[in-house]
Amino acid sequence: MPALTREEARSRARLIDVQHYAIDLDLTRGEEVFGSTTTVRFTTREAGDTFVEVRPRTLHRAVLDGHGLDTASLTDGRLPLTGLSAGEHELRIEADMAYSRTGEGMHRFTDPADGRTYLYTMCFQTEAPRVFAAFDQPDLKAPFTVTATAPREWTVLGNGTARRAEGEPGRWECAPTPPLSTYLVALAAGPWHSVRTEHAGIPFGLHVRQSLGSHLDDDAQELLDITRACFDRYHEIFDEPYPFDSYDQAFVPEFNAGAMENPGLVTFRDEYVHRSAVTDTQLQSRAVTIAHEMAHMWFGDLVTLRWWDDIWLNESFAEYMGYQVVAEATRFTGTWTEFAVDRKSWGYDADQRPSTHPVAPEPEAVPDTATALLNFDGISYAKGASALRQLVTWLGEKPFLAGINDHFARHRFGNATLADLLDSLTRASGRDVRTWAERWLRTSGADTLTPRITTGTTPGRDGRRWHLEIAHTGNRPHRVTVGLYDLDGGTGKERLAPREPLTADIPADGGHTLTADGPRPDLVLLNDRDLTYAKIRLDTGSWRTVRRALAQLPDPLTRATVWNAARDMVRDGRLPPADYLDTARAHLPHERDDAVVAGVLDFARHEIADRYLPPGQRTAALETLTDLALTLLEREPAGGGRDGGIRLTAVRAAIDSATTPGGLHHWWTTGTLPGGRPLDHELRWRLLHRLAVLGAVNTSDIGAALDADPSATGTEGAARCRAALPDATAKEAAWQALFDESDTLSNYLLKATFQGFWHTEQHDLLRDYVPRYFAQAPALAARRGPAIAQALGRHGFPRPFTDADTLALGQRCLADDLLTPALRRPLADELDDLARALRVRAAH
Repeated sequence: MPALTREEARSRARLIDVQHYAIDLDLTRGEEVFGSTTTVRFTTREAGDTFVEVRPRTLHRAVLDGHGLDTASLTDGRLPLTGLSAGEHELRIEADMAYSRTGEGMHRFTDPADGRTYLYTMCFQTEAPRVFAAFDQPDLKAPFTVTATAPREWTVLGNGTARRAEGEPGRWECAPTPPLSTYLVALAAGPWHSVRTEHAGIPFGLHVRQSLGSHLDDDAQELLDITRACFDRYHEIFDEPYPFDSYDQAFVPEFNAGAMENPGLVTFRDEYVHRSAVTDTQLQSRAVTIAHEMAHMWFGDLVTLRWWDDIWLNESFAEYMGYQVVAEATRFTGTWTEFAVDRKSWGYDADQRPSTHPVAPEPEAVPDTATALLNFDGISYAKGASALRQLVTWLGEKPFLAGINDHFARHRFGNATLADLLDSLTRASGRDVRTWAERWLRTSGADTLTPRITTGTTPGRDGRRWHLEIAHTGNRPHRVTVGLYDLDGGTGKERLAPREPLTADIPADGGHTLTADGPRPDLVLLNDRDLTYAKIRLDTGSWRTVRRALAQLPDPLTRATVWNAARDMVRDGRLPPADYLDTARAHLPHERDDAVVAGVLDFARHEIADRYLPPGQRTAALETLTDLALTLLEREPAGGGRDGGIRLTAVRAAIDSATTPGGLHHWWTTGTLPGGRPLDHELRWRLLHRLAVLGAVNTSDIGAALDADPSATGTEGAARCRAALPDATAKEAAWQALFDESDTLSNYLLKATFQGFWHTEQHDLLRDYVPRYFAQAPALAARRGPAIAQALGRHGFPRPFTDADTLALGQRCLADDLLTPALRRPLADELDDLARALRVRAAH
């Protein structure tokens, strides 16, 4: 199906205006298809031709203004509408649509735990025509009325409140919606387990499949408390009230994204309903996702982008507001630490690849929907949120929110652009926001701030004075806090005591110099509190201090900023990977913030050990990480409840880093962890996977584990473990399941199988599959669509092979002009990461 171009969208928007959609779905036609009847009323401003998108299994009938259209004219998902006269029109489309197994369109899932079936839509960007006929572009908004026929025992959920039709068993009617973009239309159907309440006069609902019902009941109080707190906070800061008639949150299976902001019916991946112990960081991350999606009710749903060049108007704002509102309104006050450790590194990494792009690219740089899809990345989310955090630092929160409220008032239930938002912010603040935006939003790449510190004897406190020169590589202005810390061993335990921090306003086209009385601090930290987006360097003296006392910095966000600086220095070849590992070994045992512990361990395990260190040093690095994890286990008291904290993070790291099966096998056979805590579902599958990689279990063991946990998660775990076995027959069976043209694997099973397939420990066994991957991946991506193509690039890439031969094979594959864009971007990113790893190895 061809991508919709910006010019096609602009031409169609000039020609037509859409008044209303009526969609009727029949979900009782079997396991392969569902019925879809769309009646759309629209007006043409002048005589002309256009088209409507629909992607059916079978197109039964198309009627325009009472006259039948030739269904054979449907080509590549577009049905021509020719010879339109100026005025009102009605189009009716009747079709059978295919269910999806890839998380796009109408996804169908049968729960292996109990055989019950569930459906949900994902109409995001270009997938609505797989559910209903549509003028599928964001600036042709219209009210929707949706009805559905489903099995009698099912519940149907929609954008508007859904109710059973009187006297018609299985018939559901959703309340009409305000004007929506087609990509935001949503429906979910199945025998849901639901928890319902009401808040501020709005019905709230939580929904999950029956086999996870008891786990939802365990989580419901916290989920509803977070939802209410965020809802109330948004009503404190936004003038516009919540714009829809209900707020349902459905946790659905095999969901590709973290969540989707459908108005009134937010869909989440159902992993957010936890079956096993989780850390407080994971609970916080879930809370941020809830707040992120709720922010979209205003940013994206009430006011919607006109074209996909402005996705940052949706995602950057929701990302920023999600972290900020959770920190302000809930018990999770440390959200920005997790953002610094996890999300911000995602942005920095993306911004240093050849595929980088501005947060707000020029419209011409997003010529079609296929290009736009690739920009839902660390730049549009994490970098964009970081830019907004810096904007708030510069403008102040009150002018910022005043501008946002002006934006909502002027464009409610309509569409808007970057220029519209800048106008509102300028009116509210009186500042030159447009120049700021040109520097921050229209440019790509990460700035770098480097300190140079000198001392002198000019009279001052104690007759000493020190000077800080900040060198600035890049073209953005920055307002940063400069943290100053001194080593203090007076208590018998070396710690870092803070001085009064400094503030530096660094111009776009130069550096900055500060002078202060007294001795130079032992640690000078640019961007303390992490209020801007820039790579920072540490001078030699400050790095020595970090190596001695990093864990003694008083604020976890400060410690996260230091760890990010060390991470960047490793990636840029300025710090030996072994030094990062040594620093982690010395300081993580004293770290109290789980987000910091988890982020450092993840980077050390998957980048330092697996890619940046020479292959001959990998085993020793893994042994170091195993020892570190066991040390954390010894120091962290065993805790009960659902939050395992640092202890749970340490257990996961110990499993993932094990080089021999002995200790793991003992945990497996006893069913308990150090301290006596029993293994739960998540840890059992994690443990079995690592034992499979190490060749310590067989297919019978995996089958027995699946018998004990026949859930969807168990099915995925078994697929992952079978693919991980160091056996030629097992590897070939996994490969055939992945690439065979029968395409039987769902999106989640394909991802799980890839996660099990590639392991450095099995280098010799896997070597011949590397050229097969590059030869077969393009056809699979083209055949199965964007979601599978992206998974193929992100999870299928042969990461254990960090060598020049793999790089050359990948570059030849990338040179294929027919490569689908959804595979090209992740493949190019993986190859750039591989090339970086080779440079890091060469530097040390």
